[in-house]
Amino acid sequence: MKDVARKCGVSVATVSKALNGHRDIGEATRERVIAVAKELGYTANSAARALKTNRTYNLGILFSDLQNSGFTHEYFASTLNSFRFEAERCGYDITFISSDIGHHQASYLQHALYRQVEGVAIICADFLDPGIQELVFSNVPVVTLDHAFNNRCAVLSDNMQGIEALVRHAYAMGHRRIAYIHGNRTAVTENRLTGFYRVCEALQLSLPEEYVQPCAYHHPDYCREATLRLLSLPERPSCILFPDDYAGLGGINAIREMGLRIPEDISVMGYDGIDLARAVSPRLTTWHQNTDELGRTAAAMLIERIEHPRTSLQEHLVIGGSLLEGGSVKRLG
Repeated sequence: MKDVARKCGVSVATVSKALNGHRDIGEATRERVIAVAKELGYTANSAARALKTNRTYNLGILFSDLQNSGFTHEYFASTLNSFRFEAERCGYDITFISSDIGHHQASYLQHALYRQVEGVAIICADFLDPGIQELVFSNVPVVTLDHAFNNRCAVLSDNMQGIEALVRHAYAMGHRRIAYIHGNRTAVTENRLTGFYRVCEALQLSLPEEYVQPCAYHHPDYCREATLRLLSLPERPSCILFPDDYAGLGGINAIREMGLRIPEDISVMGYDGIDLARAVSPRLTTWHQNTDELGRTAAAMLIERIEHPRTSLQEHLVIGGSLLEGGSVKRLG
């Protein structure tokens, strides 16, 4: 910065203001400083900036799903991508937080402090894990995705809305025997199950206990097994709702193994609205979760909490989605 200041004939403070977007210097001076900085190959030193400002502009991401699917999980990968774009737009970097620092076990909170992150977004995790709860209730600003803690920030997909919309769509297409294969028993699943039971009751649908089958998210093999259980019932359902689009591939395979056709013999619906749902034949009717808005909102909420801790609200924001109609649901009657 001293080199840039010397060549421009201004103070180091003026260079700092120009490079950091301050408005109390002239536009011509700003442009001159930026041009000279580029000419000299100037780049900011994050460590020096942290020492001077006591800020790292670094956000932590905690992502640990039960299936260890990582970035192959399209829903979470898309959410993380929109989070990253918003964080970078606001001048922040991101660092992944784990319980392993150089092969030495540490708590999530210890890793967050070690990396000097200013806040953490918990995108996917076992929220009952004591290590997660230690981090959530620490002094580190935290925002959670699809799980809400009291007096902590959360961004929630409207899971009840999604399930209700899917069931009502099947009902409008003439289906009265609608089954649901649900994922692991998490807060997300509990909301979806509540939505499913509520809408079935509102529509006065007869719902045999066997029509609700346990499974796991993002696990085609488990979904295949659950689908085979439904197909073996004396009165099988006319429409099956899968836990998510990817797991639904296993259910689709099970249906075809039984010599049945989709949707001529049985209808199916997914959840998430990933690109894969558009690629299978027939295209899968599914609920699209707005991952762009989920990730962007989570980043904006966390940054607001970091930069304005006294005035920002510890709120829970619910993000809606939309029904994507495909060709996997047959109109009856």
